[in-house]
Parts: sequence; C-alpha cells; structure tokens
Amino acid sequence: MIKVKALFTYNYGEEKMNKVKELGYEIVYMNEKEVFNNENINDIDVLVCYNPFEKIDIKQFTKLKLIQLSSIGIDQAPLDYIKRNNIVLSNNKGGYSIPIGEWIILKILEIYKNSLYFYKKQENKEWKINTNLLELYNKTIGFIGTGTIAIEAAKRLQGFGVNIYGLNTNGRDVDCFDRCFPIDDIDGFLSKCDVLVVSIPYTKKTHHLINAKVIDKMKDNCVLINIARGSIINELDLIDKIKQGKFLGVALDVFEQEPLSKENPLWDLDNVIITPHNCWISENRNDRRFEVIYENLKRLKNDKELINVVNLSKGY
Repeated sequence: MIKVKALFTYNYGEEKMNKVKELGYEIVYMNEKEVFNNENINDIDVLVCYNPFEKIDIKQFTKLKLIQLSSIGIDQAPLDYIKRNNIVLSNNKGGYSIPIGEWIILKILEIYKNSLYFYKKQENKEWKINTNLLELYNKTIGFIGTGTIAIEAAKRLQGFGVNIYGLNTNGRDVDCFDRCFPIDDIDGFLSKCDVLVVSIPYTKKTHHLINAKVIDKMKDNCVLINIARGSIINELDLIDKIKQGKFLGVALDVFEQEPLSKENPLWDLDNVIITPHNCWISENRNDRRFEVIYENLKRLKNDKELINVVNLSKGY
C-alpha cells in the first residue's frame, strides 16, 4: 500500500488517528500553536488544520494536494496561492451548524426576554418584576446568508410561530424559509426583519457589508446577531448606532479583532451580549468534524470525488 503523508495540527485521539492510518496514511502530528516548516513535513500530501498559515509557509509543501480545514470559514487560508496551484480546499461545512443554530435561538430569546436584566438582579439578590418583555411570536427573523447554519436555526425557529426570511445571491428558495430575497433587494429585506442574523461567509465582497448606511435601513428596535465573521460588520458604525439607540439588543460571537480588546466600547454597552467566538462549541464537535476529515481522506485514497470542496472561482 502506497503511503500518503498527512500533517494533522489537532490530535483527534488514538482511536480516530489509527482509523486514518488504516487507510494507508502516514500521520505527522504537530500542535497548531507550535507548528513550523521542517524536513519532516515539507513533503506532506495533505494538511488537516484550522489556521496554521501564519506559522508555516505552504509554498514549501511541494507535494500538497489537499487542505482539509476543520472550520466552516475559509478566510484564514492563503486562497490565491491555493487556487493558483490547484490545491483542493475543503471545509467543515455543516459541522458546527447545530450548536450555532441553538446559540442563535438562545440569544434571540435572551434579548426578547431581557435575560441580562434578570441576571444582574439575581447577582444583587434583588426581586424586581420587569413588565417590558416581548414575545417572539409573529415576529420576522431574517438571515443574511441561507447556508447550513441558517437552515439549522430556521428549523428550530419553526415552532415559535415566526416568519423566516432569507437573503441570498439570487433569491432562490431554501428549505425552512418562508421567503428568500435576492441581495439586490437587501433594502426590502431589511425593512421587514425584527431580528437580523448575519450568517454569510466572509469574502472580499462581504467585508463591511453591514455598515451605517445598511443599519439605517433596518427597523428601529431590531435585534442583530452575528455568528459569521466580525469584519462583515463595520464595528465602529455598529457601536455608533447602538449608542444612538437603534437596536433592542445585539448578540456578537465574532469581532473585527479577536480577542476583543478590553478597551473596546462594546463591553460596556448595556444591550450587547458578547461571547468569545464560542457558539460552535458542543460535545459533538470533534466527532462531526472528524467524520468529514475521515470521509475525504478515504475518498482521496480511492480517487473519488471529495465532499465540501470550496469553489474558489466564486471570488473569495
């Protein structure tokens, strides 16, 4: 059996790594935080990783055929070089969609039911009723991007009696959505949404897609949630609009600069919920992403079509 060499920057455990070896792979493991170019890895055929690209120079990987990312996002990878050298790039599309979908529902409800208010009262052992809580029923939830994350969230919203709208390239119909709008009609879409979820991939085209001009098109007292990438939103514009009272609440798991600086004004805004790029975490995350990795490594060995291959001709 001809050995194919794969560099893993995350250890999936002895049982899983042995399954890969049984396919005929020689595995080299280097922790992503400590990885560096050396003779032992410069001849790899496959790179299985999240984001080691600031520490290693993949130009030295002269035999590299496949980069298998453990993330859904691909913006951390050197896309121009990968495309130019016909390296296959695959991501973990769908691998984190269930926990992120759950997180989206949680934050919508926390904002509508003003959980921050009650947590603060509990901390101070203060018994005080709040009569300003809202129902989610009959509201319109809009998703900018109708991929796997948005679909999983939409599935879970269907029992709440809400309208579920999506925004995608051409307004194509998507399962679990009541209506989808084309990107050209973003103003019409925004004007209808009580809750807006940013779930679109980060690309050159979506950089600062959400800016002051776009925010002005949103309903007053809208809820804004971002689980995609921080740089899809112009953070300075967002902070300004929050201070002006535009939003009922904002929940952010991603930011333009991570970790979020202690000096960032977002920390101190009363109606903002911050989590540290954490919404994808669940007890099933390793099993799900390993399933994708294993399936692609098996297909590569058998010369079959890979799954979750990223089409770089779309202009990332």
